[in-house]
Amino acid sequence: MGMVAVDNLEVGMVLASPVQDRNGRMLLGDGAELTQKHLVVLRTWGITEVDIAGIDQAEAVSPLPDEVDPDAVMAVEQSLLPLFKHAGTDHPALKELLRLAAIRKVQHGLC
Repeated sequence: MGMVAVDNLEVGMVLASPVQDRNGRMLLGDGAELTQKHLVVLRTWGITEVDIAGIDQAEAVSPLPDEVDPDAVMAVEQSLLPLFKHAGTDHPALKELLRLAAIRKVQHGLC
């Protein structure tokens, strides 16, 4: 199971866990097959990502923008690793923070 950004969802995907709004109200139950209407509802309620069945976390990573070179991102990630020496990158949030920082540096020519 993997968390997938709402912008990357497709009709027919199946939820692995229930989707709740910020107040804890259930919007969709686990096992629900997504329709176009569901995608609109998720965006309307401000849901940013959902847990999709059959997708592992490695597959759920957002793709790089077209103008970003993957090799450059990897090189910049390596240069940024010393900044994470105390926190590490084992936690998914920190790993994503490192990835986003590297993408930003590449996009703005700061590498």
